[in-house]
Amino acid sequence: MFKYVLFKFGHLLVNILPLKFSYVFAQWLCDCHYVLSVRDRKAVINNLKVILGESNDLPFLAREVFRNFGRYLVEFFCLDKMMTDEFIRSHITLEHIEHFQECFAAGKGAVVLTAHLGNWELGGILLGKLGHPLTIIALPHNERSVNSFFNRQRERYGNKVVQTNQAIRVCTQALQNKELVAIAADRDFSGSGEVLEFFGRRTILPKGAAAFALKLDVPIIPTFLVREGQGRFRLIIEKPIYATQVESVQGDKERIFELMRIYLRVIEEKIRQYPTQWLMFREFAVQ
Repeated sequence: MFKYVLFKFGHLLVNILPLKFSYVFAQWLCDCHYVLSVRDRKAVINNLKVILGESNDLPFLAREVFRNFGRYLVEFFCLDKMMTDEFIRSHITLEHIEHFQECFAAGKGAVVLTAHLGNWELGGILLGKLGHPLTIIALPHNERSVNSFFNRQRERYGNKVVQTNQAIRVCTQALQNKELVAIAADRDFSGSGEVLEFFGRRTILPKGAAAFALKLDVPIIPTFLVREGQGRFRLIIEKPIYATQVESVQGDKERIFELMRIYLRVIEEKIRQYPTQWLMFREFAVQ
């Protein structure tokens, strides 16, 4: 409920306020969220404890997670300000964009693998703006107006949103057409995920990226847009992961598991590097 209120009022105000005041307003709202939502605060602190271990700094770090959620929304609302050529040149560092070119040169599409880290929504829109449009798998929001707004923003610059119940068919076609498909692999929304270790805890995680890679022989490219200060970002594009890396493993299911373990290690490394930018408001381990 609080996130819905934040959306409704935040969307109106950030289009009136200058960007720096929008950040201040969002921080105040998210500080209220931190204080009032015992369940979300407990989940974030427990997640940080798994990632970082016991520390007296956990409440402070958890508050920063909440504040980063507010920053993420401000930036998503303010695309017209964030996606200008001048803003991209001066505020976003591009790291190894050539990995996409390697895939295209090989005549293949690719799975763009990410997590709920930094501003993954802005990262997908940025790739569209840079000429690499995505088919984005997204869970629908419960409120129709919120869902419509999010999809309109996501579909800027040539991107396409596909709901989870249509994902297999649409994404298979996109990959066969040598296009890019974006998947967030740190939380399962489909109900068909697999239980693997994630930060040493048994966790249900989506297998779509591994399944597409093995079935269609396309690479997986881990990609993250992380923040480096107020309004500044780094687009990190990791080395592609190929199905051939697990060709010695026996059995289709075992190959999927092993490929998942490879890219989950990349996600874990990035979350450990930017723990307060992992916007996960529920405990991730299987109870």
